[in-house]
Parts: sequence; C-alpha cells; structure tokens
Amino acid sequence: YEITYGDWSSDVCSSDLARRAVDLAGGSYAEAFAVIAGALDELGVRAQVGAGGHRVVHGGERFSAPALITPEVLAGIRACVPLAPLHNPANIAGIEAAQAAFPEAAHVAVFDTAFHQSMPEVAFRYAVPGDWYRQHGVRRYGFHGTSHAFVAARAANALGRPLSELNLVTAHLGNGCSVCAVQGGRSVDTSMGLTPLEGLVMGTRSGDVDPGLHDYIARQAGLSLSEVTAALNRESGLLGLSGLSNDMRELEEAAGRGHAGARLALDVFVHRSEE
Repeated sequence: YEITYGDWSSDVCSSDLARRAVDLAGGSYAEAFAVIAGALDELGVRAQVGAGGHRVVHGGERFSAPALITPEVLAGIRACVPLAPLHNPANIAGIEAAQAAFPEAAHVAVFDTAFHQSMPEVAFRYAVPGDWYRQHGVRRYGFHGTSHAFVAARAANALGRPLSELNLVTAHLGNGCSVCAVQGGRSVDTSMGLTPLEGLVMGTRSGDVDPGLHDYIARQAGLSLSEVTAALNRESGLLGLSGLSNDMRELEEAAGRGHAGARLALDVFVHRSEE
C-alpha cells in the first residue's frame, strides 16, 4: 500500500502539488491516518483540520441526510452491516481511525442510500412476503446517491433551469453502474436495490439475474450461497463476459483488435443499459 499527498498551503491548494509516496507495511486505516497526521504536523497545519467527511455505503431507512457522527450514529451505521457486509465494516474502520487521528474535528457521514429515501413505496418494495420487509428490511435502497444528486444539480445548472422543475434520468457509470429517475430534485426510482448488485451490468458485478440462478448454479457447480454471491459480485459483469478485463478502456481496445469476448461484453453492457 502507499499513500500520496502534496505540499499543503493554508491559503491555496495547487493542482500541481509535489507528491510524495509512503509505503505502508500493514496498510491499515490507522496506519494511513497516522502518516497523514504526521505529514500535516510537519507542515504545521494539523490544527486547521476542522471536519472530516466519510462516505458510508448503507444507511438503511434511518438516514435520509448527512449526519454528524456521534456514538448513536455510529451504532446506526453498525446496525446496517448485515445489509452491506462488504462495505459498512470498512467504512466504520475508516471513521474510527479518522476520529482517533483528528479527535477535535467534526466528522460527518454521507450515505450512498440517503438520496433514494425519497422513493415512493411502489418503487422500493419487492413483491416478497411482507414480513421480509417489516422484520428484515428487505427492500430496494439504491446507491450512488451522492453522485446522482450531484449530477442532477449540475444538469440543472447546465440547462439554466431550476432543478425543482426538471424530470431527469441520471447515470453513474464506472466499475459500479446505476441509473436514477430524478423528479424535481428527488429520487423516485433507481436501478440498484437491496445491495449494489442489482441493476445494470457493471465491471465485475452481474447486475440483474434470475433469482433462481443462485440455487441452480449452487447445485450444478457445488457452490455455497456465499460463493455464488461472491462470484456475482467479483467475477461477473464485464470481466465475466469478456474473460479479459473489467476496464472499459482495455475492452474497447481489445474489441478493436477482434477479441470476441470483449465485443460481447461491450454489446451486452449497451443492450442492458438501454432496456
């Protein structure tokens, strides 16, 4: 692991800062923040750090806006770990390391799911037994909310019209992909669901598949449910289709050279995005 940082100025930060690299033997959040804090101490500006922003993937139904991180808020984030077992534990570790390194600063959590809490029930409920929702929180939450909110606001600015008057479809396209219907600045529907696995074809995520696939491939290939889920998250999408890469740049180049898997991955990605 390594961390890069530039020379800090209390008055201005330049886009062409000199960068230094520091090897992190363990690669932990605590170690990374210790290096950051030490660098700021060297520059005499550590005391100027007044706040820290933390992207948190899952806020469940509890969080519909950014929240100042208190013990109660941290407990709420921890309660959402079953909904995002790959993401929220890492988010919590980062928050705790940052709080330890900058105890006097205010720390704020910004939730990927918060923007989509405006979705109506008809959009967020699955057609499954009601107790699954009431007792276990099984519903569509949506993700990439900070991105969709930002893009919608920028679109309104570019169009020169109030966001409150616009109906938009925003797209977050990268290794993770989602689309969102934004009505008057509020999310009313989105492609991701209970987890970030639902929806469009992504870099290594499958997107939508028949729910019966899990049981079928588990029996046919002798896999556990956890192994099937891991494969759908990490070995599928553009990578699984192409057998080559999850990087769109590499796939476009390979497709240009006649690589059939790369061409298929691009075609499926476009087809599913247009549906």
